Amino acid sequence: MVILVLNCGSSSIKYQVIDIYQDGHNLLAKGLVERIGLAEGDLTHKPVGKEVFKLHQPIADHTTGIRLVLDALTDPVHGVISSLDCVKAVGHRVAHGGEYFAQSCLVTEDVKEKIRSLFDIAPLHNPANLEGILSIEKVLPEVKQVAVFDTSFHQTIPAVNYLYALPYEYYEKYRVRRYGFHGTSHKFVAGVGAALAGLDIQNSKIITCHIGNGASVTAIKNGCSVCTSMGFSPVDGLVMGTRCGDVDPSALLFIAEKEGMNLADINTMINKRSGVEGVSGVSSDMRDIDAAYEAGNSRAILARDIYYSRVKQYIGKYAALMGGVDLVIFTGGVGENSWELREGATSELQYMGIALNDEVNRKTRGTDTIISAPDSKVKVAVVATNEELVIATDTYNILL
Repeated sequence: MVILVLNCGSSSIKYQVIDIYQDGHNLLAKGLVERIGLAEGDLTHKPVGKEVFKLHQPIADHTTGIRLVLDALTDPVHGVISSLDCVKAVGHRVAHGGEYFAQSCLVTEDVKEKIRSLFDIAPLHNPANLEGILSIEKVLPEVKQVAVFDTSFHQTIPAVNYLYALPYEYYEKYRVRRYGFHGTSHKFVAGVGAALAGLDIQNSKIITCHIGNGASVTAIKNGCSVCTSMGFSPVDGLVMGTRCGDVDPSALLFIAEKEGMNLADINTMINKRSGVEGVSGVSSDMRDIDAAYEAGNSRAILARDIYYSRVKQYIGKYAALMGGVDLVIFTGGVGENSWELREGATSELQYMGIALNDEVNRKTRGTDTIISAPDSKVKVAVVATNEELVIATDTYNILL
């Protein structure tokens, strides 16, 4: 079954085309549409086994962008399918499912309305995700669509871990609580990592660290998420590229009063001006931070040390929550490729039974590998995430 996987942002569309079947899958193509709605847009199409195709032209909206993607997929030169009839389903990444969706589901009018009802909670993501669904209805009206939610995997978190100690009426009225994100990634790498480590995931304690420009850590007990670092929004938890992570709310009120900032200003600060970029003054990209670190930039050194320390703190916190840990997994752009991050986040955790094989750790980049020492009581692994495959697999299983 050929499945088109879409991840629609406010001005972008990430996509993959995956031929999935009962015993495996083949990636046919992937690509990115950027700068939607601006004077000039870009399409970068990467068909497997063929030359990369690039297009530079105005792209008015998501429907136009998706039409360009479909044209690229069926092009005689750089296409990967003979016609659009080959596309049997479309799977969508949807950021927020609230308390409505504990699993992926077929898109219906009711599902679309529930996604729309969560715009207030996820104003940067859900509108764009829904736009992708509506665009497919225009260009491929007969094709079934499936929504896969970032929050679904975390719906097993118990109330003792998802409720904030705020007046309970705000949970009852507005469903203010911890939701968590990156669920498709945490679910995928936990399964792969358990198999790699020889663990029965149904009888295990796993901590997954999805570390990229956005980052989160999840405690997974017996295959179920029991707590995660991101909260009501993705800004909570770890220090990230431009997000602040954990912060005393009183500090924000103090800054707002001193600087004459309104709520929109504060929202921009904690989401777009903080994190390693805010501390370092250098960049939100950890590659740039690493270079400045090596050059002796004191603020870059501080930013990286804070970044690593927060990951370590959550590993310890979640080991305590679960009463131990069998496996720690690193994934995401930084988690998969930075041996320094993995070393820094697990240093001084020998008392917990965590010991890296330094030589293996330093050689590992983006491949599924056990990086802990042979005598380490807790196994540590690097697992390459594949959220698109999770979306395609869920879509296949729902429509099978």
